[in-house]
Amino acid sequence: MASASRTLSRALRTAAPTFRSTTTRSSRFIAPSQTAFRKQWQRGYATGQEDGPDKYEGNPTGLIWSAGALLVGVGVYGLYTLKPELFGQEPKATIFTPRFEDYQKAYNMIAKRLEEHDNYDDGSYGPVLLRLAWHASGTYDKLTNTGGSNGATMRFAPEGDHGANAGLKAARDFLEPVKAAFPWITYSDLWILGGVCSIQEMQGPKIPYRAGRSDRDLSFCTPDGRLPDASKDRSHIRAIFGRMGFSDKEMVALSGAHALGRCHTDRSGYDGPWTFSPTTFTNDYFKLLLEEKWGYKKWNGPKQFEDVKTKTLMMLPTDMEIVKDKSFRKYTELYASDNEAFFNDFRDAVVTLFELGVPFAQPEDQRWTFRSSFD
Repeated sequence: MASASRTLSRALRTAAPTFRSTTTRSSRFIAPSQTAFRKQWQRGYATGQEDGPDKYEGNPTGLIWSAGALLVGVGVYGLYTLKPELFGQEPKATIFTPRFEDYQKAYNMIAKRLEEHDNYDDGSYGPVLLRLAWHASGTYDKLTNTGGSNGATMRFAPEGDHGANAGLKAARDFLEPVKAAFPWITYSDLWILGGVCSIQEMQGPKIPYRAGRSDRDLSFCTPDGRLPDASKDRSHIRAIFGRMGFSDKEMVALSGAHALGRCHTDRSGYDGPWTFSPTTFTNDYFKLLLEEKWGYKKWNGPKQFEDVKTKTLMMLPTDMEIVKDKSFRKYTELYASDNEAFFNDFRDAVVTLFELGVPFAQPEDQRWTFRSSFD
């Protein structure tokens, strides 16, 4: 590259004096008479013709060489910008733009790990992955446009140590090998992808997905208290979900996620599963709320309910509120009798939840739907 630059510089120096000398000579010849000027012109070029056209200044051959050198320099520079490794420099970095197929591969790896690692809780990491996605998204505040899934700020102690997030390190660690295999995906997108995959792999509805979340630093951590407190009543439910912009119908639909997983005494203080099939997504949560008899559990833990018949299932105080409240109850009854209606409303509500506060470049009508291992 340096050689090409020196060649170009010499060419320009060779050509430049020709134009300067011609201009200087012309200015000196203004004063003499036209006759003297013509004689001097004739003498100067009559002798030059004897040695051929290449001996006088300003000849076209010099200009051709200069132009050629310029073209060579431009060509070498262009090659350098495209292939710097040919000149002993680092190769030019390429920008990787992941497509649907790339995210499908990441989904497939999560699904495969769910199948292979079946020694967690009731046989699946699926429920805790969904809880991670839920809690990462449920911190959103529409008034301040803060929180939400855009940031993955639970990675940091101020938020990761909130009481509502106890036990979610297991879900974050589960996804680390996926992050290592696909380093281009942000934690924010990965956690939501994990939730989408879990719902679908546990035979729930298809959940449309958009990518484009960015990871943020700890300065974006949200204050404690933005997630639901299971010990509270209906006013608390409406305050928490209403802060995110949800209606009563959406609140009940999202509560249906309690069909999955269980509570742990070393995390929330509560204990037990909500349904008899905690790794399969169904409307059983609503059926059991309405069909079973529930009584207070007699134990040293926090106030919770257990089914009178088997004493193996549990419900939280907030769960019982969607049966007691008249507005909530009509949706509970709807979903208990119509699994398809529940799936459809849950799908719409959880897509909204997962996208709160995210400045997507991908339009809503271009969301992706991933193939599950059942397809």
